[in-house]
Amino acid sequence: MRVLVVEDERVLADAIATGLRRETLAVDVAYDGAGALERATVNSYDVIVLDRDLPRVHGDEVCRRLVAERTPARILMLTAAGELEDRVTGLSIGADDYLAKPFAFAELIARVRALGRRAGTPLPPVLERAGVTLDPARREVHRDGRPVELTRKEFAVLEVLLSADGTVVSSEQLLEKAWDEHIDPFTNVVRVTMMTLRKKLGDPPVIETVPGVGYRL
Repeated sequence: MRVLVVEDERVLADAIATGLRRETLAVDVAYDGAGALERATVNSYDVIVLDRDLPRVHGDEVCRRLVAERTPARILMLTAAGELEDRVTGLSIGADDYLAKPFAFAELIARVRALGRRAGTPLPPVLERAGVTLDPARREVHRDGRPVELTRKEFAVLEVLLSADGTVVSSEQLLEKAWDEHIDPFTNVVRVTMMTLRKKLGDPPVIETVPGVGYRL
């Protein structure tokens, strides 16, 4: 899952991003509304965590533009105000969910994952295919009942493959979903990660390489 965090308080924004990355998510950060709109135009996000009180372009206006442009990302709006009227306003302009500050990080990640499952084709809480099961909430992977220990990026790549439900996923799509905007598009990190992931999942192999196209589980 790829997430955009939009928050003008840099310490808080970086803390949220760090926490989400520890949950195996790919995260980009914008510190104002204009930066958020620019990144949302260039990159494809599953969820946008959007602070309401932003400089340059207010969070409400960012939300309105994203909805008007039919951006597929789900929007989780953050605000220091937790009054009913503020929640209603945020939801009425197109936000998919609303979280008042201060919040518990466990609740934030639960809401982000819930919205991510609703982005595009709805996904079940636990992904399963070809004897491989992946539980994003518990960060657990099993192969035919055997626990498999994965790095964060291996976990993220496997989650993308399982979410594709048997369709081919290109290297470019894996870079888009499992890494952030700072990744070198010419890197061989996808191939290397795929090699270690296959080794850990064991035999018989379940990840197929489709020459010139990508990978399929």
